[in-house]
Amino acid sequence: MTGRDLQWRAGGFALLASSCAMALMFDGSPAIIIFFPLALLGLPLMIHGKRVGQLIRAERRGHRETAHAVHAARVRRRRHGDPRF
Repeated sequence: MTGRDLQWRAGGFALLASSCAMALMFDGSPAIIIFFPLALLGLPLMIHGKRVGQLIRAERRGHRETAHAVHAARVRRRRHGDPRF
C-alpha cells in the first residue's frame, strides 16, 4: 500500500469517525441527519482508498464508462510491473 493510498484511507476513517462522534454528541437531535451522508462518504474512502479519487477524476473528465477507465489504468500498471497493484 502506497503512502497516497494510506492517506486516502486515513481521510475516510477520519471522516467516518468524526461524523459518528458528532452524531453521538447530538444524540436524539434531528441534526444527526447532517452527519449521516458524511459517514456514508467516509466508508468507501476507508475501504477503497485512492481508487475513489481515481473514479471521481474519471467521472469529472466525462468518461461514460468509468469502470472501463479504471480497468484500463489497472491493466497499464500491470504491464509496467507496478508493485502497487
